[in-house]
Amino acid sequence: MTTLDEPRNPPAATRPRPLSLLDLAIIGRGQTPADALAASVTIAQAAERLGFDRVWYAEHHNMASIASSAPAVLIAHVAAHTSTIRLGAGGVMLPNHAPLSIAEQYGTLATLHPGRIELGLGRAPGSDQVTMRAMRRDHTASDTFPDDVLEVMGYLSGNSRVAGVSAVPGAGTNVPVYILGSSLFGASLAAHFGLPYAFASHFAPDALREAVAVYRDRFRPSEHLDRPRVLAAVNVVCADTDDDAERQLHLAARWRVQRFLNVPDTVHDGELDRLMATPQGQQILRMMTYTAVGSPAVVRDYLDDFAAHADADELIVALASPTTSERLRSLELVAEAAGLTARATTP
Repeated sequence: MTTLDEPRNPPAATRPRPLSLLDLAIIGRGQTPADALAASVTIAQAAERLGFDRVWYAEHHNMASIASSAPAVLIAHVAAHTSTIRLGAGGVMLPNHAPLSIAEQYGTLATLHPGRIELGLGRAPGSDQVTMRAMRRDHTASDTFPDDVLEVMGYLSGNSRVAGVSAVPGAGTNVPVYILGSSLFGASLAAHFGLPYAFASHFAPDALREAVAVYRDRFRPSEHLDRPRVLAAVNVVCADTDDDAERQLHLAARWRVQRFLNVPDTVHDGELDRLMATPQGQQILRMMTYTAVGSPAVVRDYLDDFAAHADADELIVALASPTTSERLRSLELVAEAAGLTARATTP
């Protein structure tokens, strides 16, 4: 949806680049949460078969269109229905939780599914102010985010920072930890701790390039990572034809504006299209600045350009098509365009 600036570095296509998936467990029109969760299993199975590296699930609360409010529970369910693909939280909003409980949850998952579980940590609430209060979340909880990250990592490594307290299961599982962010704070923190950094450019595009530059410039090698590693998220609508992809994008954008503005389903599509053109609608649509839309060749070229634009080592795609069947087809076409199919059978 946007023309990308000239990249700082050579195009990412010149170096190996894994491709992963962010599944928002979307509850589509006429669907129930059960439908969305069943679709997440189907999508993860397809991603595994097609050769994607990982699938992540994001913690959101009080959102009628997203069913991933409990990522650990969803990961457990998906892990039981897949066999090799890595699964993780992209991410857990750590200020909503006690570090020990997160270490125990993801330590349990890692114990049940060794080598397949990852943990992305963010400091946003993943909800609105009213929902924060309903979760009994202290508005100052994010102030301790750096210390809380270290506490989680201590539990998972078996070197607890809290005397006399261990995560069981969890201690010694060494679940890989990523810092998520959409600002310079997360970039600086990931660099300071020597952790991989994932930028939420699929909905918060503004600080992408500056944050990645800060992260790379300030990165300090650690026992976890010897060099910077950036994951950047991008929306994707891939279809057999450019026209169909544009149609799907328009429907997805219309639905997004409807949800964010709390517009009833009884409102006519023409009125929704007019709302999309308002300042409020345009502000919502700006969240989708980084969107690859079109046939496979068009999407492939956009992803290559975006990886270079973002200076990313890996892309994590968020499928934006409006229906489950369209998202599955989009996943297949992206895998084919990116050359992932051949890798799917590689041990």
